[in-house]
Amino acid sequence: MSVETTLTGTEIRARFLDFYASKGHKKMPSSSLVPHNDPTVLLTTAGMQQMIPYFLGRETPPAVRMTSSQKCFRTTDIDVVGNQRTLTFFEMLGNFSVGDYFKRDAIAFAWEFLTQVVQLPAERLHPTVHPEDPEATEYWRTIAGYPDEAIVRLEDNWWGPPGASGPCGPDSEIYYDRGEVYGCGRADCKPGCECERFLEIWNLVFMQYYQDLDGTRTPLPRQNIDTGMGLERLTMVLQGKESVFDIDLFRTIIDHFASITHTTYGADPKKDTSLRVIGDHARSLVFLAADGVLPSNEGRGYIFRRILRRAVRHGKLLGLDRPFLAEAADTVIDLMGDYYTELKTQRERITQILSLEEKKFSQTLTTGLTLLNEQLNALKQRGQTVIPGEDVFRLYDTHGFPIELTSEIAAEQGFTIDTAGFEQSMLQQQERSRAGAGNNYTHTKDDLRVLTTVLDRVGTTTFLGYDGVSGTGKVLSIVVDGQEVESISAPQEATIILDRTPFYAESGGQIGDRGDIKSETGNFYVQDTQRPLKGLIVHYGQLNEGHLSVGERVQTDVIGQRRDDTIRNHSATHLLHKALRNLLGTQVQQRGSLVEPERLRFDFSSPRPLNSADLKKIDAEINQWIRNNAAVNTKIMPIQDAMETGAMALFGEKYDDLVRVVSMGSSIELCGGTHCRSTGQIGSYITVQETSIAAGIRRIEALTGRAAEEYLRQRREALDSIAGTLQVQPDQVQTRIEQLLQELATARRQITHYQHNEAVQQVQSLVQQAQDIADIPVITARVTAADAKVLREMAEMVRAKLQRPGMVVLASEQGERIALHVSIDPTLNKRGLHAGKIAGEIGARLGGKGGGRPDSAQGGGKDIAALPAALDLVPDLIRDNLR
Repeated sequence: MSVETTLTGTEIRARFLDFYASKGHKKMPSSSLVPHNDPTVLLTTAGMQQMIPYFLGRETPPAVRMTSSQKCFRTTDIDVVGNQRTLTFFEMLGNFSVGDYFKRDAIAFAWEFLTQVVQLPAERLHPTVHPEDPEATEYWRTIAGYPDEAIVRLEDNWWGPPGASGPCGPDSEIYYDRGEVYGCGRADCKPGCECERFLEIWNLVFMQYYQDLDGTRTPLPRQNIDTGMGLERLTMVLQGKESVFDIDLFRTIIDHFASITHTTYGADPKKDTSLRVIGDHARSLVFLAADGVLPSNEGRGYIFRRILRRAVRHGKLLGLDRPFLAEAADTVIDLMGDYYTELKTQRERITQILSLEEKKFSQTLTTGLTLLNEQLNALKQRGQTVIPGEDVFRLYDTHGFPIELTSEIAAEQGFTIDTAGFEQSMLQQQERSRAGAGNNYTHTKDDLRVLTTVLDRVGTTTFLGYDGVSGTGKVLSIVVDGQEVESISAPQEATIILDRTPFYAESGGQIGDRGDIKSETGNFYVQDTQRPLKGLIVHYGQLNEGHLSVGERVQTDVIGQRRDDTIRNHSATHLLHKALRNLLGTQVQQRGSLVEPERLRFDFSSPRPLNSADLKKIDAEINQWIRNNAAVNTKIMPIQDAMETGAMALFGEKYDDLVRVVSMGSSIELCGGTHCRSTGQIGSYITVQETSIAAGIRRIEALTGRAAEEYLRQRREALDSIAGTLQVQPDQVQTRIEQLLQELATARRQITHYQHNEAVQQVQSLVQQAQDIADIPVITARVTAADAKVLREMAEMVRAKLQRPGMVVLASEQGERIALHVSIDPTLNKRGLHAGKIAGEIGARLGGKGGGRPDSAQGGGKDIAALPAALDLVPDLIRDNLR
């Protein structure tokens, strides 16, 4: 079946990209696995995702012909990864035309690449087309020489968004015939059959229509080409392998772990499954981490955590009881880092993230597996095969054991889980925790659909906010509950779209502006400003008075003081970023930020925590830059020119060809936010907290301007108050506190010495009070003890002074309760006396409880009056339990 077995996956990728470059295509780098400007999906699932804005005409493409190898991640089949076919992470080879060539050239290019560049036998290639696409059929006849009857028509050869609006069109899939040995034996076996014989390797999509929400299709003004071919699948065909896991892009990883676990891939089906899981998940984790995804309990961070935990579990099944994911990451990086260079530059960070998360989960896995196996054994004994939902939830909620792992392990042993019961338990917990939660503006798919229609009709919003906080504009659209309306009346809540606005939409960590939109007939208060779609600024809020209609002219006023406080924090964030890189090195990268009026928050990669000396140095440097009062300059320039100036870009962010560069002193960053005119406007800067938020990620919270002044004022008042209490000057507070702490330590030592002497005196007296019960010396007494620790020490001292193995029960009044301690010689434990059980009985009589070890236990209760009767229980408790 193989034609050129010496080609590696890396070489096949290069041949594809070079071929299309020779046909006038611009090589495009893979976009991030974290989709840019698309809140509807968690991760990039296809090569065409980065092309959608070009296909829709919303952005100008860098070239009308493009080609790429796109990193992709699909989550629908995570639980079955480990079979011979399913992957989470894969590479999608693609070529794209934006209004340039169409069906004829797309088919001709594909045919030339397959038959001439990688030299697949033409007789093994079988095209399929949509039944209503005679053009594609004709091109396959004339270009590849296929007779009409050899071109298979399939109804599902159609690409488009089901039930949604967007570009769509017929497609043509190319299948590879693996041979009759893989077939079903039926005479009508052909491409599209569910057997293993015909393998789809390439899909050529002809985008020629736009589909409305009602299903109506109209021809696009510009026809586009989008093709996709899985690199791993093509490599499998070219290398003549049975499975994608047999190609070099996987076997390097699989063979490494087979070696260190002393097994051979292909010898044991169960171990093969685990090796395939590690092979796939190791690649996924490395690329997710490189694109800035961090483990968390929601969204893409949960996907990261889920596959990491699955990999760790399969490592344990292979006998790997030590951390191994960093080793797996190194293998992946060595294998794929030459093309994806970001893997090598972030090697240390990637391995650190995986190691820390693996270490955290290992104990959870051990505990969870033990509890789950106990549960499964109990169910087996009762003849049941369904794990109750509340038990699944308890594993998840109390012990952090993922439901997906519970379900997978249960299925391996013939069990299922009560999913409905789990979801009900989860819902109940969410309802309990929802109390007090605030409202946030989020965009549903319906909202995005309506806003997309608005954007297509009215175009992008002109932003005036770089030059001021006021302006005038025109109401272009009003949206209420996901529907466009012509007008609103007070006190309706709505979304307002204007042709121009000074309101900054939340972006790049800077929160959205608030303020007023006023017309001659009404006043709309803007509670938040967002940019749900590129180029569209929307104002969320409520009409406080009057009414407002589409088409009205309005006055727009941002709350000036709020904006001023925000820009101080934003400019200070840039200075902080620069100071951190000066201190820790250029490997520091921004991982997130929050810029709001009250404070700034900055997340950054760092190999270590920052100590107080580091923070002092950072504060000093930033405040010096503020005093220098350097001008804040902005400039629009090509991104390549910007990067050559040394401008810092946000990690994982996608930028347009033209970018806005903000510089202040030696700080140069790509940024679309609002800023001070000069650094002196920041006023002052104070770091108030530095913490860890994830593996290798630190967070700094800081204050500037008015908030910094208020912080210092409160600290000054607190210091003055403490100085007054201590009757010293503020600059003498630390010395006085140190003196008082020394005096306190001395006093505590004296008290401890006094308590010990008092206890010794009581011990001498108590030893004389021993009574024989069943030939055992027993002492029960009410004593004076400062705390439970002293009480325990007294009981142990008394028992140690008894001439024979005995038992001591001491009680002490401490505040509004009785504390109790029971001490029994260990030799008496064998005769049935248990200190924990006796403490429990006495504690219950006191209205409380007790428990502990067989030889030493504690208890107590609040019923002080019941103490004499409780101590009188001791003789009977001894006789009842003594063997």
